[in-house]
Amino acid sequence: MQLLIDGDPAASTTFLMAHGAGAAMDSAGMTALVGPLTSRGIRVVRFEFGYMAARRSGVRRPPPRADTLAPEYRSAVAAVRAAGPIGSLIIGGKSMGGRVASLVADELTDLGYLHGLVCLGYPFHPPAKPEQLRTAHLHELRTPTLICQGTRDPFGTRDEVPGYGLSPAIEVHWLEDGDHDLRPRTAVSGRSYAENLGEAADAVADFAARVS
Repeated sequence: MQLLIDGDPAASTTFLMAHGAGAAMDSAGMTALVGPLTSRGIRVVRFEFGYMAARRSGVRRPPPRADTLAPEYRSAVAAVRAAGPIGSLIIGGKSMGGRVASLVADELTDLGYLHGLVCLGYPFHPPAKPEQLRTAHLHELRTPTLICQGTRDPFGTRDEVPGYGLSPAIEVHWLEDGDHDLRPRTAVSGRSYAENLGEAADAVADFAARVS
């Protein structure tokens, strides 16, 4: 399994970050998240699920069901742990990557492998299908969890999420006017993409310091 590693090897926290359903680990959106996190002292490790890695060889496969990717996420955790000192480990990712991480988080926490879960734009439901919730496992989640969510994310807005009955282990940090990529409409909100990414990175750094 190929890993992309950024940040100080001696960092006190390593964040294993998986990609979303349609963008590779080195896509512009994923890469934009890395700089703000490493500048706050977090070591970031990225990996790809098999279907996405296959696309590099020209094999186009649709994203499989999130639960079928859980074994690959476990393998990524094992690879990171085998690669050397990692300090405190946080797992998560962008959209689908965070969702898959949330499916294995409690199991890995019980094994003593990780300290927390961070989801950047959690896909609570498909766009325009609010009845198709992906939250059943989040009601009883025990792993300390941070979700950074844009207030107008079509996968779960600020008006919708408070009614989902999420576990008390989950905290949601709202990014003003952000979409699913946390990107705001500057002309509407006066906020820039860089500001939202910086605020998300601040939230992740604060969370990491509290759970480590």
